[in-house]
Amino acid sequence: MLWSTLVGAALGLCTSLCDAQLVVIVSAKSPVSSLSENQVADIYLGRMGQLPGGAQVVPIDLADDAANRAKFYRIVCGKSPAQLRAYWSKLVFTGSGQPPREVADAEAMKKLVASGASTIGYVDSSQLDASVRAVLTLQ
Repeated sequence: MLWSTLVGAALGLCTSLCDAQLVVIVSAKSPVSSLSENQVADIYLGRMGQLPGGAQVVPIDLADDAANRAKFYRIVCGKSPAQLRAYWSKLVFTGSGQPPREVADAEAMKKLVASGASTIGYVDSSQLDASVRAVLTLQ
């Protein structure tokens, strides 16, 4: 009886962790209330430099080896880590753009996004708090 309860609890925990979703976030102070997946892709691929309303946008990225980074770019841009590196290498080489600023982890991203009204980032939905607001939930 106790064993089946523990197994059930463990499976429930795994299901809730496996179902965790990424959300695109802005500061709670930002006037932006929502963004489309296309807008987010354009921001993170350097094709759009402003948020709706005209404010300059500063995209923040997780470290290259972060699992949620690969998941984010696969969902939003349809690019693998290798494709993304090639994309930015070309833009940097031609002087056409610079990749988003990188931070070490999701906590650093959330802190940086919360501190500025024009920054944008992404975290696991379980990490949301009052300092940031989700503007897009990624499926």
